[in-house]
Amino acid sequence: QVQLVESGGGLVQAGGSLRLSCVASGRDFSDYAVGWFRQAPGKEREFAAAINWGGPLTSYGDSVKGRFTISRDNAKNTVYLQMNSLKPEDTAVYYCAATARGLSRSDRMYEYWGQGTQVTVSS
Repeated sequence: QVQLVESGGGLVQAGGSLRLSCVASGRDFSDYAVGWFRQAPGKEREFAAAINWGGPLTSYGDSVKGRFTISRDNAKNTVYLQMNSLKPEDTAVYYCAATARGLSRSDRMYEYWGQGTQVTVSS
């Protein structure tokens, strides 16, 4: 069992930055991947970024590549999503998710989910 708690969302103007945090607990995460997904009202859930907990592999969605950076701090059991050059279209609820099935861009592969944190980018 893995528990995930997101934080760091808020209101920011276009061009600004936010850093989201995902704190995990419950077990050894060395074989897990952690992903960030986002969902805007009326839109499908969209992959943002993912990282292996115990390895170097990362992946980014096309809409955030070059602006967002995913990283981890194993000592703190935390995965971060640094979001720079934010745009109004980045407005969404951002979810942290974890899976023991390997790094994936598909939300269907993730077993554990946080409750989300709201990011709002004003124009």
